[in-house]
Amino acid sequence: MTYHSKPATYVGSVRLRVESVERSLRFYQDLLGFKILRQESNSAALTADGKTELLSLVQPEGIKPKQERRAGLYHFAILLPDRSHLAWLVNHLAKGGVRFGSANHLVSEAIYFEDPDGNGIEVYSDTHPSTWMWSEEGVDMSSIPLDFDDLLQTGRAQKSPFAMPEKTIIGHIHLHVSDLGEAERFYTQGLGFEVVHRYRDSALFLSTQKYHHHVALNTWNGEGAPPTSEDSVGLDCFTLVFPDDAVRQTALADLRRLGADIRTAHEKITVRDPSGNCIELAL
Repeated sequence: MTYHSKPATYVGSVRLRVESVERSLRFYQDLLGFKILRQESNSAALTADGKTELLSLVQPEGIKPKQERRAGLYHFAILLPDRSHLAWLVNHLAKGGVRFGSANHLVSEAIYFEDPDGNGIEVYSDTHPSTWMWSEEGVDMSSIPLDFDDLLQTGRAQKSPFAMPEKTIIGHIHLHVSDLGEAERFYTQGLGFEVVHRYRDSALFLSTQKYHHHVALNTWNGEGAPPTSEDSVGLDCFTLVFPDDAVRQTALADLRRLGADIRTAHEKITVRDPSGNCIELAL
């Protein structure tokens, strides 16, 4: 978890627009084991440790179903404390008849599925950083089959029902963007991230402090994909946590030089990337 504290800049929380908060709570609370931190008629905040908000759900009036082939959320990624908890979740989802994808990325082991609105979710555990292979090009990542037999050997001592572990955090976010070059300039020259992996000419993985990635960007919904409209299901905003105000002020100055639209309201600073994805710049 050292990549998600000072001096790193990292994703702290994610806010999603959903068609029904009640339906989403059945999924995130009952199936994934999150706790409710606070709840109103059209919104809810979820936590793993009972104190820290990781995920919030909002149900805007007149919300529309997910739009296809848009810039926006590809998935948000929940990072578990270790692979035994991932094994526990795999067992839990399999017993519940939930279908999911999986991969061994060398730097992590992951499963993939969607919430009731089609919002993409990755749940993963990191492999030990000493095993990550770095070169001048960045960190070596792949997508090879996950060894479920080996994984499940680590999770047999866990008890049901599944509960999201207290040390769970948001590990990273992966976004659809409309122009990879524009997005790269925004996240590197504006927000201070470093490109640590390139996948062909269609995806970038970026981080601070040599993590395998805090943010990923792709054009898999097509070059020039329009933004997801604000009255549609999808990503509402995500929070980037800066280590201190000096680093944040540097980012704000760099963003202004790039011509970014920075807004301050209710003591919150937000900016949109070139594809319209909303980011709150927090401490």
